[in-house]
Order: sequence, then structure tokens, then C-alpha cells
Amino acid sequence: MPEPVTVAFATLGCKLNQYDTTELQALLEARGLRTVAFEEPAQLYVINTCTVTARADGSARQAIRRAVARNPDALVVVTGCYAQTSPNEVAAIPGVDAVLGTGERHVLPELLGTLAKRARPVVRVGDVFAPRGPAPVIPLRRFAPGYTRAFVKVQDGCQHRCAFCIVPFARGASRSQPLAVVLEQVEALVEAGYGEVVLTGVDLGHYGWDLGPRQSLAALVRRLLGVPGLGRLRLSSILPAYFTDELIETLRGEPRICRHLHVPLQSGADRILHAMRRPYNQRLYRHLVERLADAMPGLGLGTDLITGFPGETAAEFAATVDLVRELPFSYLHVFSYSDRRGTEAARLAIPRVPADEVRRRTTRLRQLGAERQRAFRRAQVGREVEVLVLEHRAEDAGRLVGLTDNYLEVAFEGPERLTRRFTRVTLTGLEGARLAGRLEEPGLPLLEAAR
Repeated sequence: MPEPVTVAFATLGCKLNQYDTTELQALLEARGLRTVAFEEPAQLYVINTCTVTARADGSARQAIRRAVARNPDALVVVTGCYAQTSPNEVAAIPGVDAVLGTGERHVLPELLGTLAKRARPVVRVGDVFAPRGPAPVIPLRRFAPGYTRAFVKVQDGCQHRCAFCIVPFARGASRSQPLAVVLEQVEALVEAGYGEVVLTGVDLGHYGWDLGPRQSLAALVRRLLGVPGLGRLRLSSILPAYFTDELIETLRGEPRICRHLHVPLQSGADRILHAMRRPYNQRLYRHLVERLADAMPGLGLGTDLITGFPGETAAEFAATVDLVRELPFSYLHVFSYSDRRGTEAARLAIPRVPADEVRRRTTRLRQLGAERQRAFRRAQVGREVEVLVLEHRAEDAGRLVGLTDNYLEVAFEGPERLTRRFTRVTLTGLEGARLAGRLEEPGLPLLEAAR
């Protein structure tokens, strides 16, 4: 029997891209291909790209060049948001054999028989604004052996047109998966033994607005909480405007919903928020955070921030720093502004913040984010918490690593049999980016613990 064709994947950017790669991996493995690590020689390389910043584009180009260098005879396929928005730029990179947009990645299995090393790569990039139904449902398989957490894409695309953002041009209009499809996927994942399910989407809070009859994220969450054996349900990033009274009350006091939310802020200055086309101001954002902290005590709260938006003054940056200091963030994702071709901000005829000043502001906020992260972890020391024991180990002596519902990793001594189970630990101190813990009770089998 001939050896199966080997394929290696590189995934850049958001958790949604990770899910998309998993789907594509499932399709190719169903055709008999064998997945190997990206660092190994392979016969096919698939690079799933991001384009949220100029730095993301650069990372994509580096990944492509690494694949070509690793095996010059391999087929190299580039997909994702950078492939969608800049297909000719990607196709011009030496060694690329196919460029597939965000809506065309699923045709790769059918293309494999015709792909070959050639001077001109195959380019398949569709119109993301053309009417489309829900994303195709890929039959679930193992996802990855031994994994404890699974992502479910319930929505794709975005209705908003924030001045700085290229994502709607890469992902198209918002499309939601029917509730019955999401339920089926979550039930299958729980039955397969996954302890935590993460709902993800480009514009997660918009879930259900395009369905008939209209649904809501709150209604979806309530239905999923009825899935027998569900251990934890975690929500990915949600824009402030989507936190309705209904959603906040759904989150309040429900132990299976993780006390971890990511609510993008971008700036703490009202004039900049208005220029960014963000539908809130500092006062509204502050009030929302207060309500969320009240509804979910111990909340791990993350946010996104952009430094150097065109016209941002020193005083406006200082307002962002002040707001971050005042709100109970547990971590920050900080991005330096870069023009994205086709966006409103890129066309603004106003002076740009000097590059060295943008770097200074980015460094300052990242330092503040590290301080907030340490303070949040420090405040947890001494508490007894439930963790889901992950499949990977601490780097030192192979201690177990557990994840709390408010998104903290804990390293502790314990038997191997606890992997993929819930158990309780006491948090004993800080340890780099993690907490150290002491095991308090043996773990229960995953499905039994979830009940």
C-alpha cells in the first residue's frame, strides 16, 4: 500500500481560524491524507492566514516562505483572510500553488487531483458580499486526540463597518448556523468527552439575527445549557452593544457558563471611538463592565485596544490608560494601528501618529496589561477552585495543568488519570504566566463531573 499524502497546517490569527483549519483538516483526512506538524517535511502545506494588521500579513508571508524552504517540491495552498483580501499579492509569492478565499477553502479536496507545481497558481476567491446561506457543516470527527476543549463556530461574517477593520471585507456579511445544527454539534462533542465547549464567531453577539424566526445568543446559550453532560460553556469575544438585559441575566449565577468574557474597547477616548465608528462611549462601556462584574463575581475580563489610530493625541491615549487602570481587566490584547486598504480609516486625510510614538504607546499598554494580569492572578491565591485538567503538561517536571473557568492556568502535582477531568485545587502562588496549585480531591470522570 502506498504511503498516504502528508499535509501540514499553519494557522494564524483568531480562534475562528483555528476552527476553520480543524474543519479543513477533517475534510482532507477523510480523503486519506495524513496530518504532520508544520515543522516537518510534508507534501502539502496549508497556511490559513489573518490580515487584521500589517504585521499579520507579514507573519503569513513568513509562514509561506518557511513551507517552501522546508520542501520546495511540496504543494503550497494559502487560504484565510489575507488570501481573500490580497489574492494577487499572495499569488506572487514564489512557491504558492493555490490561493483560496474564505468561502472557497472547502473546495480544496476536489482541487487536489489537479494541483501541480506551476508558474501561475490557481486563484479561487469569491465575493464575500454575495448572498450566502449558513456556513457548510463539516461532519465532526475526533478534532484532536486527547483534547479537552472544543470550539464550535456558530456564526461567521460581520454586519459592522468599523473604520479600521478589514474583517468584513474578508469574511462577508453575518451568517448564523441554525440552532438545531449547533445543538447537534455540541451534543456530539459532549458525548465524545470534551469538558468545555467554546462558542465562537466573527461577530458572536449577532448570532441568530439573520435566522427565521430570529434567534438570539441568549436563547442559544439557554438551549445549550440543556445538553445533558455539558461541563462548561465559554463565550468568545462579544461587542458591547450585544449585552442585552436578557443575555446578562442568562449569564448571572449559571455555574456552567465560564466567568470569562472578552469585550473589545479599542480606545478610552470618546472622540476616537466616534471616529472608529464604535457604537458606544466611555461612559456606556464603563457601565456595562460594572453590570458584568456584578452578574459574574470573579470575572476574568479581557479587551482589545488599538494604539495610534489616525489623529490620536497624547491626551486621548492618556484617557485610554486611565480607563484601563480603573476597570477590572484581567488581560489586554494591544494592537498597533496600521492602514488596511479599503477601510475608511485608511482614507482619512489626517496626519498619522509617528511610528516610534505608536510603538511607545503599544509598549506602555502592554506593560499595563501585564500588571493587570499579575494583579488578577495574585488576587486568586488562597482560593479553592475547580479546574479542567488539560492535555498538555507544565514545562518542568511534567506537572498537570488545569484551566479555571475565569481563564487562568494552574500547574499542580497529580496523577495522570486526572487528564480531561474536572478536579479541585487550592491556588498557592504565582508561577510565571501560571498559578501554582495543590490538589484537593481526585477528579471524577468527565461526564459524571459535568452532572
